Amino acid sequence: MSSQNRKDDHIRINLAEDVESERVHNGFERYRIRHCPLPEGNLERVDTGTRFLGRRLTLPLLISSMTGGTDTASRVNRNLAEAAQHRRVAMGVGSQRIMVEEHQVARNWRALRRAAPDVPLLANLGLVQLNKGFGLAECIQVVEVIEAEALILHLNVLQECVQPEGDTDWTGLLAKLEQVCRELPVPVIVKEVGWGIDGRTAQRLLEAGVAGIDVAGAGGTSWSEVEMHRAVTRRQQRIAGAFRHWGTPTAECLQEVGAIVGDRSAGLDRPIVIASGGVRSPLDILKSLALGADLAGVAGPLLRKAVESAEAVVEELEIWGSVLRIAMFCSGCFAVSDVDRRIVVPAEPPFIG
Repeated sequence: MSSQNRKDDHIRINLAEDVESERVHNGFERYRIRHCPLPEGNLERVDTGTRFLGRRLTLPLLISSMTGGTDTASRVNRNLAEAAQHRRVAMGVGSQRIMVEEHQVARNWRALRRAAPDVPLLANLGLVQLNKGFGLAECIQVVEVIEAEALILHLNVLQECVQPEGDTDWTGLLAKLEQVCRELPVPVIVKEVGWGIDGRTAQRLLEAGVAGIDVAGAGGTSWSEVEMHRAVTRRQQRIAGAFRHWGTPTAECLQEVGAIVGDRSAGLDRPIVIASGGVRSPLDILKSLALGADLAGVAGPLLRKAVESAEAVVEELEIWGSVLRIAMFCSGCFAVSDVDRRIVVPAEPPFIG
């Protein structure tokens, strides 16, 4: 199957099927936000903005990497990029492997920077492609095409293992990652795709020179479940379906990675921490920040809007911004820098909300 067909399959399945992790939640249900009944200020003074990769954002939000390369994916990405520009949030693009292999689709990627000239765009390749003939030149190429502020190298080992066409030789990738981090002219951020990055792996990544980690924990889309729906044989379905409960919850990943990198008060030299994986509400964003993230990545809720229109994405982002502002105010926070572990308390039993 061609890369383009596979990308269209991914969009179709995400929209039509139940591909959420089952019995593995994002972990935010284990915390509740401490209500502040007397915030001593004005809601209008609450600043939900932050800085990321040298640019000012109005929300601590990254539109997470989803897809790209096909006509359908390009329309989705264009809508997301236009909305990102309008609301001044960051955006990660889907894997650009198809752009390197099929040069005629590069024009679709270039259009993203024209649609979003003033916000951070993050290029994207699978780390395993460094074992498949890709190297520094290809990393530079995908960055230059969209004039990206950073490069995401994503980890999707389980997805590759359950794909019939998957790449399963992950030998020596840490050394190759280190070379890219050393020689690429923009920062490198490593992200999982939905099964989580633990503390031990985070330490190895930081030693290799990455500038940031997107923990991308379990609790949202399960890509093994997506591959189960793509499978053409019963055998392939059973193998992929066995992993629906796999992964480390996002909140747990944040705890482990936070123990390695320290909290946001450590200063500008601290590695970037992004919380994605089942971020389904603005309250999840606030909990992510409290648990040590610099910003949160959102995919699924925005994909459904992006299929509709850029305006639908803008409206969703505006609602998220309003809810986040009120939640910050009602927890006594007037800036993102005010949000820390003190505003969340353990919820027993696990709290949904």
